[in-house]
Amino acid sequence: MMHRLRARLVAVRYLLATAWPIILITAIGLVVAYQFVEPAPPSRMTISTGSESGAYYAYARRYAALLAAKGITLEIRTSAGSYENLERLEKGEAEIAFVQGGIAPPTAGDNGQIDQSHESGLLRSLGSVAYEPAWVFYRGEQPVDKLHQLNGQRIAVGEEGSGTRGLALKLLEANEIRADSPNLLPLAGLAAVEALQKGEIDAVVIVAAQEAPVVQVMLRSPGLHVVSFSQADAYLRLFPFLSKVVLPRGVVSLVRHVPPRDAVLLATTANVVVRDDLHPALVSLLLQAMTEVNGKGGFFQRAGEFPAYKDASFPLLPEAQRYYQSGPPFLQRYLPFWLAVLVDRLFVMILPLVVLSLPLLKFAPAIYSWRVRSKIFRCYGDLKFLENDLRQHYDPERGQEYVDRLDRVEHDASTLNIPLAFSDLLYTLREHINLVRKELLRLRTSHDKEEEK
Repeated sequence: MMHRLRARLVAVRYLLATAWPIILITAIGLVVAYQFVEPAPPSRMTISTGSESGAYYAYARRYAALLAAKGITLEIRTSAGSYENLERLEKGEAEIAFVQGGIAPPTAGDNGQIDQSHESGLLRSLGSVAYEPAWVFYRGEQPVDKLHQLNGQRIAVGEEGSGTRGLALKLLEANEIRADSPNLLPLAGLAAVEALQKGEIDAVVIVAAQEAPVVQVMLRSPGLHVVSFSQADAYLRLFPFLSKVVLPRGVVSLVRHVPPRDAVLLATTANVVVRDDLHPALVSLLLQAMTEVNGKGGFFQRAGEFPAYKDASFPLLPEAQRYYQSGPPFLQRYLPFWLAVLVDRLFVMILPLVVLSLPLLKFAPAIYSWRVRSKIFRCYGDLKFLENDLRQHYDPERGQEYVDRLDRVEHDASTLNIPLAFSDLLYTLREHINLVRKELLRLRTSHDKEEEK
């Protein structure tokens, strides 16, 4: 039993002696590969939305619930609007923000398109998630289908710094209504609705979803009408970030037939903008939440129409482009999020490890065999030199020296610790030692006989 155990230990020792160069090279490869492994994604993100009564905030709450199920905390911060959201992104106070379509970064041109020479900026788009119609409500019986008809009238265009005000001023300036006109008032929300109902103002511009309470109030208020843009196609050419949507007649109230006719509206989009250093794994997770929340269709959009890249004010993040082309990453489709991230990170290390290890492992058996055989070959070297001396330069006076040399070879062979798998080589060596010993004995006997003669 002890002999078998000792033989196994010998085999293990040879194996370890063979493996350590492979282990060393592999360890160096792992250290090098680790330099290219992305850090683990953070477990917390911040999104800047808008007011708590707005659609952005509602979307963010639903995103947060979906992300929480994946172990990610999404902190929601309200804001005054898109401009403040952009400011937070640029300062690093938020990683994600909702930005109204047409609110372009500082590097954008006059038409709202991104200047590709500045594409190295911090902010990128994940796509649009919904249409946001620009509702223009007015008082009076005279139909209004062109904004220049409101020239000289009191118009609520939204608070300073809001996305609504930015879009309203663009549309009005395109109709030769100056942005610095004293008739353009910084009213928004329910305050603007009350002022319009009381006749304190003549029109109001609101950018909001159809189901927003402020929109529903004005759609159902007697004496208030919504502008149907007869020149909608012209606006789409002038402002590529806009889309044309239709509010069907009777959709608000079939009984009261509200609105009395189809209303053609101009709509911007609600866009999700992120910093370009957002972790790729979180980008995919966020896009999955956007698809779950915003992909089911709505009043103006078809199911599956969102999320999509509809507003080119910000360049699309490459990870988002891959998501739109191929869907979620392969591992995230079948594994829990954190496990998928771990495997993905380890893959960067495992792939070069496999590429490096396969050739090494291929030669490992040969190296192992060579190490064992080399010890036996050393004995064969000594034995061969002795045999040559005997055959070519036999000197009877050195007889005892020959015996001593042969005994040393035999002693070295008997003390060799080699794995059992190579025992045949050891026994063959012993046979060859005996052959040389017989040859030595023959030479001595022959010499003794010659002396007797």
